Amino acid sequence: MGVDLRQVVAGVLTLTMFVMLGNMIKRDHFDSVEGKFPGARDVEFDSEKVSEQGLVTFSKKSTNGPWVEGGLELKPCWKESNFDDVESKGFVTFSLTNGPEYHVSQIADAVVVARYIGATLVLPDIRGNKPGDERKFEEIYDVEKFVKSLVGVVKVVKGLPEDVSIRDFAVVKVPNRVSEDYIAEQIEPVFRTNSNIRLATFFPSVNMRKTTKTSASGPVACLAMFGTLELQPEVNEVVDSMIERLRTLSRKSDGRFIAVDLRVEILDKKGCHGSSATGTKSCFSAQEIAIFLRKIGFGKDTTIYLTQPRWDESLDVLKDIFPKTYTKESILPADKKAKFLESEDSEFEKVIDFYMCSQSDVFVPAISGLFYANVAGKRIASGKTQILVPADIPGTSSSVTNHFSPYISKKNHLAHSCFC
Repeated sequence: MGVDLRQVVAGVLTLTMFVMLGNMIKRDHFDSVEGKFPGARDVEFDSEKVSEQGLVTFSKKSTNGPWVEGGLELKPCWKESNFDDVESKGFVTFSLTNGPEYHVSQIADAVVVARYIGATLVLPDIRGNKPGDERKFEEIYDVEKFVKSLVGVVKVVKGLPEDVSIRDFAVVKVPNRVSEDYIAEQIEPVFRTNSNIRLATFFPSVNMRKTTKTSASGPVACLAMFGTLELQPEVNEVVDSMIERLRTLSRKSDGRFIAVDLRVEILDKKGCHGSSATGTKSCFSAQEIAIFLRKIGFGKDTTIYLTQPRWDESLDVLKDIFPKTYTKESILPADKKAKFLESEDSEFEKVIDFYMCSQSDVFVPAISGLFYANVAGKRIASGKTQILVPADIPGTSSSVTNHFSPYISKKNHLAHSCFC
């Protein structure tokens, strides 16, 4: 029987079309699956929606959990060249207290006040919670960077002249995120009378959400909060070495790790029990964090760093589910433990935790508060937007996009007013 050449050609074309169609389906399938993770539903649509908002892009490098790529590092909206020189009259002194999450805000308030009233800012000392627990600014932060960043904004000196006594300073209370109206009404009159004042910042709220109000001091506050503080070299090297150690331990997740702010002594306090007035929990235990991370798709090989100073038996349940869970005592370089871990002063430990949480691939605040808020600000500025707020998840799984911090998903953090 003869073969019709036209039928043969048609058959070949038909087969080729099916092969091409199969390859297209296969490619589309893997492209969408790479963006998914265990327990996620319609992640490709969620990630596309979030990406359009400029927040996150799902990683295609690893399937070991719902990791997302970091966003672009943002550029500051303020310009130093826009600040006019202010003639300096009198001095403003203050101290940094309670840890680095407070230092960021205290610096911003002091700079805003000093510029508004036209005073010279004296480099602050750093005070811990115990009486007599004091450190010099340069023991933790880079003095040269701090002074240089404020040139043209406020004059900064390392100490008072010999003929000026701190005993003659009037103490003025300053609310965090101080307004120009408050300065004009409550602070400036005292400064005009005394010429020198000492600021005592208090925190009526730990809310760091941006406001719709515009202020002439806004750019100054942004610069002071996000452009002045850097760790001095030795402390910075310790943080870098700990991060490198965690990345080495995280080969199965492409060097990524999660930082969880979880401190047992705070979880034990009364304020952590029950829910807030809004019905949301303010603290989560190690067991609750472990279950949360598993339900949103992180696998057992995930590396986790905890801010808890020393290992506590209550953390065992987290390590049972995530064996690669560490506190700083197990990853801090041995030659640095005496200074940074075994001293009675916990200031170094707080600083290490703050910067570890600011630079991790994922940050999970098990405790709400200013630490969470100001770590979020630093992460937004550097494009590290994977901040996941824990929740008691009903059922067996949940999409990671359901748990992005409102600071990220709604872009309502103060940092979004400072960076473009």
